[in-house]
Amino acid sequence: MKKKNSLKDIAKALGVSVTLVSYVMSGKEKERRVGAEMVKKIRETAKKLNYQPNYHARSLRNNRSQTIGLIVADISNPFFANMARTIEDEANRLNYTVIIGSSDENHQKMKKVLNFLASRQVDGFIIAATEGSEQQIQYLKEHYIPFVLVDRYFEDISTNYVIVDNFQASYDATMYLLEKDYKRIGMISYKSKLDHFKNRVLGYTEALKNFKIESGDKYLKKIRYSNIKDDIKKSVVEFIDKDKVQAIFFATNTIAIEGLKCLFDLGIKMPEDIDVVAFDESEAYNFFQYPIPHVKQPIKEMGIEAIRILVNQIDHKMRKINQIYLNANLEVHATNKIHQQ
Repeated sequence: MKKKNSLKDIAKALGVSVTLVSYVMSGKEKERRVGAEMVKKIRETAKKLNYQPNYHARSLRNNRSQTIGLIVADISNPFFANMARTIEDEANRLNYTVIIGSSDENHQKMKKVLNFLASRQVDGFIIAATEGSEQQIQYLKEHYIPFVLVDRYFEDISTNYVIVDNFQASYDATMYLLEKDYKRIGMISYKSKLDHFKNRVLGYTEALKNFKIESGDKYLKKIRYSNIKDDIKKSVVEFIDKDKVQAIFFATNTIAIEGLKCLFDLGIKMPEDIDVVAFDESEAYNFFQYPIPHVKQPIKEMGIEAIRILVNQIDHKMRKINQIYLNANLEVHATNKIHQQ
């Protein structure tokens, strides 16, 4: 049987220490300040020698599985699919494997996924928490299990998280419509107690208030995730027939896609009849003649930060709380700016 090459063989081929090779092959080259040229040589030599890490031996030695559990709210949502891709790539760079589960915005399903991943002895979790999952998050915290919340957080539980400034992004999106001289601006969001959705609604109402429009929540519709198509259709029809809104702000890309379909089916022209803006991007927007203005979240940065915080917890048993707020920008196509004039 052909002998498997080890870290020692790579070190011998390059005339460097086994420790140096170990730093690079375990993804710790930046932390240990290994030069870029040396990193390149070590990785190329490892590839040439067909080096294969012995993860089983490493897990026995470190009492780790080198796996991370990722729980997203809805893997069919492009936002979470793209984030999962980033997290998987970054984890792979650090020699971790990611096991992904989707909760479908159901806290009971999230509990099952969490228990399943725990049974697989993952080293830590990255979680887009669902409404009603506070008890599960509190359990992880109290038992010092490494985890990071992403996209969502609970204001009453002090945890690691990576989120965007939902209030400011929503405020900016609403201001974009207000500055086009619209007075009757509707918003469709989820009927949810999650803080990030509450902050998006607050950003919308605060922008209206600052523009001296005292409509409050008059044009705010809250829909159920479990009945999204029917609720959105009802909301859009009410906006057109009853409220006579001039513009609609969709609080997520999923809501936006369903809402845009309704507008299209009803023969509504955008932006001539009703203008729109959406929170989150989607490739589906490309199928509409009117370039949909949308809030673009820094998905890649969110994923990288989440992995960084989690791996620091796992490797160094760090208990310091890291709470990261990132900015999300409003993307407006040049055509939209022409319509604004």
